[in-house]
Amino acid sequence: MKMRDCRAPGYPWSTWLLAIVILPLFAGCSGLGGRDDSGLAKRRNDVVLTGLAQIGTPYVYGGSAPAKGFDCSGLTYYAHHEAGLSIPRTAAAQHKAAKPVGKNQLKPGDMVFFKTGPTAYHVGLMIDGRRFVHASTSRSQVRVSNLDSPYWQARYLGAGTYFR
Repeated sequence: MKMRDCRAPGYPWSTWLLAIVILPLFAGCSGLGGRDDSGLAKRRNDVVLTGLAQIGTPYVYGGSAPAKGFDCSGLTYYAHHEAGLSIPRTAAAQHKAAKPVGKNQLKPGDMVFFKTGPTAYHVGLMIDGRRFVHASTSRSQVRVSNLDSPYWQARYLGAGTYFR
């Protein structure tokens, strides 16, 4: 898995704080999803860590690589691809093809979908039961947001997974 060097210039102190708070969640041999001999927990872990490694990467419409930047579906596409999973490229296509997941059953690596405009869709990767990483236009970079915020609650379409 290719990951960005977080020591590169431009990473704010909040990125380091986020890493200190989140990375212990992934410690231990059980990974994110508990004991799983099939490798599913490792794949979920890989998707989440790849997404988190992109925090601070610029938002670029149509972007799907760390060197160029990401749009929301480019980030989810890249994270899944790096973990060996093939998914569609656009948020709408990702939503349509994903296996639906109930909001109270979200696991790390699952995807959350939002309708942010008349024809605009947004997608993010769940970190835990309430936080997700996504390429946001609001701050023009990959960042972490809370699913419980009023903004995201009002636009929530559903969730899905490519982990079967």
